[in-house]
This record gives sequence, structure tokens and C-alpha cells, in this order.
Amino acid sequence: MKIRKSIVVFDTADLSAESTFWARLLGGTVDAEDDWHTVRVDGEPRLGFQLAPNHLRPDWPDGEPQQMHLDLYIDRDEVGSAHDEVIELGATLLQSAEDPDAAEGFTVYADPAGHPFCLCWG
Repeated sequence: MKIRKSIVVFDTADLSAESTFWARLLGGTVDAEDDWHTVRVDGEPRLGFQLAPNHLRPDWPDGEPQQMHLDLYIDRDEVGSAHDEVIELGATLLQSAEDPDAAEGFTVYADPAGHPFCLCWG
């Protein structure tokens, strides 16, 4: 079997908020249909979003287990500005880095639907 393409698909009750958040964060665009949005970056599909009206926001780390998460690697010198950017786009801080000045580390956020993602460096 040869897998020709794969994308991560998020369930969400609010397609517009979720797909717009990720499109802005990744520098892409949204192709919207009634119950499905695709984020494209440089013309290639990167993420999918499926309408799930009964989607329950994960309550990680203290409640229900996370459903999945993305690790997004950034340059060490962009940690502060990247934090500001994701918060401005609508992310919620879930867990700060143990040492934001360390050579490597990560900070955990949630997107508008509650899916965790990490900004990692090092």
C-alpha cells in the first residue's frame, strides 16, 4: 500500500473559527464547504476540519484525555513573538514552558475548539 497524501482532520463545532485560526497560524488559506474546510499552505492541503456539532472540547491536562496534538517547531528567538501571535489568533495557554529561556522546550496551547498544540524549540 502506498499512501499518497495525508492530512490531520480536526472535529469542530465552529468550522470558521477553527479553520481560520489554523490558516492564519500556518500562513494558508481556507477552502470552505458546508460541513468541511481545508487549510491549504502553498496550494497544498495541510489540515482538514469536519463539522461536528456535538464536539466536546478536551479538558487536558486535568480532565478528559487529549484527543491528539500537533508539535510546531519554531526558532528559539521567536518564542515570545510566537506566543503573542497564537494568543492574538485565539489560542488559549494551557501550560507554560518550564524555562522559556532554555535552549529547548515547549509551551502548550489550545486552538479555539480546545485541541492542544505545542510550540517547540531547540
